[in-house]
Parts: sequence; C-alpha cells; structure tokens
Amino acid sequence: MSHANISIFVPFMGCSNRCSFCNQHSITGQAAVPHREDVIRAVETAVASPKYNGEDTELAFFGGSFTAIGREYMLELLDAAYGFVESGTICGIRISTRPDCISDEVLTVLKRYGVTAIELGTQSLCEDVLKLNKRGHSAAAVTDACRLIKAFGFELGLQMMTGLYGSSPEKDRYTAERIAELKPNTVRIYPTITLKNTLLESLYLSGEYVPPSLDETVELCAELKEAFEAEGIRVIRLGLHSIDSSAYVAGPWHPAFGEMCESAAMLKRVKKLLGERGHYLISVNPRDVSKMTGQKKANINKLFSLGYICRVAADDGVMQGNAVIRKDEGICI
Repeated sequence: MSHANISIFVPFMGCSNRCSFCNQHSITGQAAVPHREDVIRAVETAVASPKYNGEDTELAFFGGSFTAIGREYMLELLDAAYGFVESGTICGIRISTRPDCISDEVLTVLKRYGVTAIELGTQSLCEDVLKLNKRGHSAAAVTDACRLIKAFGFELGLQMMTGLYGSSPEKDRYTAERIAELKPNTVRIYPTITLKNTLLESLYLSGEYVPPSLDETVELCAELKEAFEAEGIRVIRLGLHSIDSSAYVAGPWHPAFGEMCESAAMLKRVKKLLGERGHYLISVNPRDVSKMTGQKKANINKLFSLGYICRVAADDGVMQGNAVIRKDEGICI
C-alpha cells in the first residue's frame, strides 16, 4: 500500500545538544517556526489535491527533537493536527525525536493526541561514536526508548547515519545489526554530510575527519538496505531529501543517492545469478529498468568488464526487485 506524509519541519528549538554534524543552531533563527494555522493550512492544501487519500496519509512533524520543544508549543501543534485525525482526514501523526526525550509521561501525551509513529534519531549504537559526535545519550538510551515506544503500541522508526566521525564500515554494520535486533517497523539511512558551521567542518578542514567516498557509501548503504529488508524491516529513506548547496562542505551527497543504492543492490543480486561469461538477457520489472541499467549504464559497463555482455528488458511478469536471466546472443544496449 502506498503511503504519504504531509511534512512540517519544526526547528531544533528544544535541543540542547550540538551534535558534530548538525548546523541547526546556526540556522534555526532563520527557519520559519510553524504554528497552529500553518498545520491547518498544510493539511487543507494536501486535501485539495485530486489524488489525496486520507486513509494512508500521516501528518509528520520532522526536525529531530519534537518532544524536546516547549510543552505548550508541542501541544499547540498536536492539537491542531488531532482534529484531522478525529475527522479521518489523516490516518495519524508521525513525529521524530531524540532517544533521551522519551518517557512514559511523554508517550501518554502523544497517544492522547493521535500520534501513531515515532522515529528516533539513533545515528549510531557504538558508544565511542556517540561520544565523539557529541550526541549526548548512550546506546542504552536508544534501547530503553524503543522498549517504551513499542510497549505503548506506537509504530517505531529508527534513523542511522553512516560515515560519522570515528566510525567505520564495520561500526556502521554493527549499528545496523543492533538496530535490526530492536525490530523497528522502518529505518532511514543517512550518509553523513559535512555542513558549514559544524564541529565536523572543523574536523574536516583540519584533516582529522575524512569522509568516505560516494562509491564506498553507495556500496555500504546498499548492503545495509538488503540486510534490513531480509529481516522484514522497511527502509523508507536512503540519503537526505535535499541540502542547501551553500551549506555543503564535503561528503557523499548525490540527488539520486537512493536510486544509486537500489541500483547497486540489484547489480549484486544479478551477479549471483549469472553463470559462465557470455551474452545474457536480464528481464526486470518496468520500474526497475533504470536501476538495473545504472546511471549512465554503470551496471551494464561493470558487468561487461567482468565478461558479461548484457541487455536489459522490461517484463511486467517479473516482480519488482527481482530479475530473470537467460542466455542471449543479442547486442548489449
């Protein structure tokens, strides 16, 4: 079933931390602060769309520290949204927050106002990485928050970051394994991007922090996506939606990062299916043709370098994410 969010960004006004990668403290004063009327306007605008379907649309308060903002302000936003939950205009409310800003009392309030899903900014479950990046909480805080959220019956989402200062592919894999053990409903994977006015920028400029390359990050995130999905956990985001180019300093940013990861994962699956070197026809679902081919035919070229001359064909009979391979004497496209 398709799913949609009406997204409202809530600046980090309640966050006392200064994580190594975050520049919210420098831009929050410039960001628009939403209020009741903004929530109402956002929903009414979405409802006006001909394709709107309230049965699978949530109102999402993003920003990363929703339960840390002032209580009166938090209730103002929730109260504005709750009327739409009661009327069936939206199916629920999704919020994102920090693991150390979850308690029985907070969850009781969220439940009362129709919140259905809570996402936690986990980022890493390696204690040394959390400390180096000044997260201000422990791995145990994540575990405790997840237990409480699930006990209250909320959908649980966890967010992790790859390539943090002091991390490594092995530590990122460890974090993914620990996250899978917590059995969230969904996961978001964000590669670390170095932004201006952050500790990470200073570490990068001094040479103390070296971000991983785009290719390395794509390969790792594709691997993590496959691992999560093998555990029945949906990966609902790979990479940031967008960044302010004027704030970008370094890191594996690409506007099509998610598709690049899916393309890398598909290539890995196909390589396991191929036999001896030669000509092959790879049939995939029409929605997967570009993923199988790769950007600028990257996957086809990689297979060619390994001795496989392949062409890709669209086939409605192939399930999305799968591939059917057979010997072929055609010409590579």
